[in-house]
Amino acid sequence: MESMLYSSPTQFLSSPSNLFSNQHRLLHVLTHSAKPRLQPLSCTMSQSSQTEAKPKEAKLWGGRFEESVTDIVEKFTESISFDKQLYKHDIMGSKAHASMLAKQGLISTSERDSILEGLEEIERRIDGGKFVWRTDREDVHMNIEATLTDMIGEPAKKLHTARSRNDQVLTDFRLWCRDAIDRIIASIKNLQVSLVSLALENEGLIVPGYTHLQRAQPVLLQHLLLAYVEQLERDAGRLLDCRARLNFCPLGACALAGTGLPIDRFMTSDALGFTAPLRNSIDAVSDRDFVLEFLSANSIIAVHLSRLGEEWVLWASEEFGFIIPSDSVSTGSSIMPQKKNPDPMELVRGKSARVIGDLVTLLTLCKGLPLAYNRDLQEDKEPMFDSVKTIVGMLEVSAEFAQNITFNQNRIKKALPAGYLDATTLADYLVKKGMPFRTSHDIVGRSVALCVSKNSQLQDLSLDELRSLSPVFENDVYEFLGVENAVKKFCSYGSTGSECVASQLDYWVTKLEINQN
Repeated sequence: MESMLYSSPTQFLSSPSNLFSNQHRLLHVLTHSAKPRLQPLSCTMSQSSQTEAKPKEAKLWGGRFEESVTDIVEKFTESISFDKQLYKHDIMGSKAHASMLAKQGLISTSERDSILEGLEEIERRIDGGKFVWRTDREDVHMNIEATLTDMIGEPAKKLHTARSRNDQVLTDFRLWCRDAIDRIIASIKNLQVSLVSLALENEGLIVPGYTHLQRAQPVLLQHLLLAYVEQLERDAGRLLDCRARLNFCPLGACALAGTGLPIDRFMTSDALGFTAPLRNSIDAVSDRDFVLEFLSANSIIAVHLSRLGEEWVLWASEEFGFIIPSDSVSTGSSIMPQKKNPDPMELVRGKSARVIGDLVTLLTLCKGLPLAYNRDLQEDKEPMFDSVKTIVGMLEVSAEFAQNITFNQNRIKKALPAGYLDATTLADYLVKKGMPFRTSHDIVGRSVALCVSKNSQLQDLSLDELRSLSPVFENDVYEFLGVENAVKKFCSYGSTGSECVASQLDYWVTKLEINQN
């Protein structure tokens, strides 16, 4: 067997010893080899070292060690498989750090320029899919720094001056979370716009309002939809609060105690768009409050979306029949040909569990850790990445679903008479006549009992029947009975009355900049 390995069919054929070798081997190479691709030298060397199983590259931290870590340890401790998505933020932080080091005279301007140019080239390679991520380089930081050293040599070895991976990773992570929050807020607004647009399309439509999942009072559908818009607004507010608190810079805190070198932490903080450097270097490298707060905010969003999902799944059922999802947001059954399932909203409801689980993971992770940094904290990123990806997906599909449903007005109108939805309005009528509320509550309760015995509605009772319960009833009582009349009587701020809901809609149309033309 030949010991030499070939990176392409062309290299195989150009070797004299193989030019006329076994045809089967030649066919195998031509069939299974990847297309030849020009690669930078460092990338080719990386692939070669992995393929040929050469001695492991010395760790950047390996000076005091006499042995390499075992393959099992290396595989277990690596984080490059997931933290490589921090590469843009890592490069951003390194650029700011290098510029600060040059300003403070810790590196020369030419060294700074070489570092900046090298980092830009690395970013281009990663963006273009031409960068080889190496597990033996552990994480995103070491992969980028080691590749920079391969490219520009000695200047790259000065980049880590007055910096530890402890403060470096937290700088990257805070920058990433800041961008992720902005993305989620944009997705929240998109769902809000979808819900407000749905409300605008269904002006005047009355639906049963529920408490304990029992018929309660009539409400305008617009009012109900805007309740979810309000929840989402609080969700966005929590994220903005979280963003403000996380927007402080740990860079320069180093391992935990800071540094004796004359760095300017305020310069790097400003360059990266942070509010200020974190005051306490120990807190800077050990804090994960911002992750917990972000995950908590996401969990509340997930709960809100799950509740929306539950309501719409119920309303799409034959038992309710209040909404009709279009085929474009529905799925079928592999065995039952009649089925049309609102699967997207079922999965929204289901995926809330994993978002909540991500929060519980981090709470459990952090609860027993002493100050300052501990390797356990490497486990903070995957739950965060998962939470953000899941929440964005839940928000996007909820907006898509909202844009592809119609409300079955005939079914809703036929369902309205059941449940005595106007009972509370009838109690209000008696209060307006001067009766104590507890007394009116009792009289209306007995009125409902009478209707149940007769299998009728409150508005079907005659005036004599009503007066048999209380002489306070007069002919004007019928202006309070029936769901349409009941809705008209609501007048308190924030209520389901037509004027109140119209005012709420105007507010959201303006705030969300919805074009109604």
